[in-house]
Amino acid sequence: MTRTGWFTARACHEHDTGSGHPERPERLVAIEERLESSGLAGELEHAEAQDVPVALLARVHAAAYVDRVRMEITGGARYVDSPDAPVSAASYAAALRAAGGATGAVDAVLEGRLDNAFVSVRPPGHHAEEGLAMGFCLFNNVAVAARHARDKHGLERVAIVDWDVHHGNGTQHLFERDASVFYASLHQHPHYPGTGLSSERGRGDGEGATLNCPQSAGSGDAEWLEAFESRVVPALEAFDPDLVLVSAGFDAHVRDPLSSTLVTADGYTRMTQLVRGVADKCSAGRLVSLLEGGYDLEGLAESVEAHVAALR
Repeated sequence: MTRTGWFTARACHEHDTGSGHPERPERLVAIEERLESSGLAGELEHAEAQDVPVALLARVHAAAYVDRVRMEITGGARYVDSPDAPVSAASYAAALRAAGGATGAVDAVLEGRLDNAFVSVRPPGHHAEEGLAMGFCLFNNVAVAARHARDKHGLERVAIVDWDVHHGNGTQHLFERDASVFYASLHQHPHYPGTGLSSERGRGDGEGATLNCPQSAGSGDAEWLEAFESRVVPALEAFDPDLVLVSAGFDAHVRDPLSSTLVTADGYTRMTQLVRGVADKCSAGRLVSLLEGGYDLEGLAESVEAHVAALR
């Protein structure tokens, strides 16, 4: 039987983005309630995320940026860098715990205590740049996880698959010159943040280790799965990763208010099956999935249920 972990953190509920904001604590509540009511929670190995060491954050982000985020939040700032990265007094603690959930899941999988894991934490991370908060993101959780896998566990190749409807500009930029980390993204384009053209393939030593598959408004399961099957899976298998990480945003869902795409829970089931197939073939099944977007609570809950069921 597959040993699937579920990493959560009470501290992540305390990240207050303000009344009516789409990236809100109720997202985690909706996920937790759905996994409990479906019975899936009882089949998962639950773990409470712990804080990430600040020194590890500084392996991905500029040390001055990490310190500035802390000082601005503890100083009472209402946002970091721009209004699309709102914060409250508890946001720094939540961000440390979110990144710590990512690294904790990587440790558990690579040390053989789990086969794979889903990490439901917030704030999300894939828009965060080396020294810039944006798009609801403070620290880049999946990038921290990838760097941790390389540095602590000595992995030679890590793959990141990002199916959030918004392109993960931060993740791409952090690794675009690094041939040891392959980044593949499916996302709506044109859309926020404006990056993610198919011509963006990496730079320098990392050229060819970035794969963008932009999807048009109105695209749904058929288009997303065709790109996944014909482009993403072959590229991942050719890269032959030692670990697969997923930036699992569920905002391409047909109900989501921040997208114009029509992906369903069935589509997320199939994408999960495909990426799990790559992990089974190349990485001894080792896969860690991290929550990114998803802003319609019902669409988010049913998509996460489908995703986690397919990890089992």
